[in-house]
Amino acid sequence: MIRPLLRTLTGAALIALAGLAPVSASAQEKNSAAASAEARQLREQIRTDALAPVAGTRNGDVTVVLFSDYQCPYCRRFNSTLDALIAADPKVRVVYRDWPIQGQASVLAARAAIAAQYQNRHGAMHAALMNGPVRLDAASVKLFARNAKVDWNRLQADMKTHKDEIDALLVRNYRFAKIMGLEGTPGMLVGTYVVPGAADLKTMQQAVARARKANEG
Repeated sequence: MIRPLLRTLTGAALIALAGLAPVSASAQEKNSAAASAEARQLREQIRTDALAPVAGTRNGDVTVVLFSDYQCPYCRRFNSTLDALIAADPKVRVVYRDWPIQGQASVLAARAAIAAQYQNRHGAMHAALMNGPVRLDAASVKLFARNAKVDWNRLQADMKTHKDEIDALLVRNYRFAKIMGLEGTPGMLVGTYVVPGAADLKTMQQAVARARKANEG
């Protein structure tokens, strides 16, 4: 079900995301206008991250932010839906926020996919991981990297060199997912609308249309 969560975020949720101390309910009510402005700012932070991979049109009028795990079977099912959405709507921009919640193999896969950007091979690495077996390990991640024409030695070096930045991104992704109320993967933010679960193409197109009509892309 599509739900307009972010534009009605409570002050408590905004403060939790910002990492600040909570305030009283009365103070939250008095600052509702400020909270609305903060909600817009936080939505922009979710949509915009220098390290988060991007697909589709970089200057699109509607942004879909995807929270997913490479070992999640529902994410794999949704991946083809997202590809179809991008193909059908050239104005859609997609931001990938890896949320590896299925164990260490998921964390390794997420780090590898993010680091593949340094070789301009994120798209190929993402596709290889999504189309491979659901259960991953170090050997399969290495195999998929090679299948995606990613230089494995360089990838390992980039994962080591940029480990702090990559892990910080994963922490941000986790915090954003929790603030959005996501309980698992996949989950999407489309404009101001949260779409949980492996939505079908029609549902995604409806969410995009709502965001576009409201000029909330």
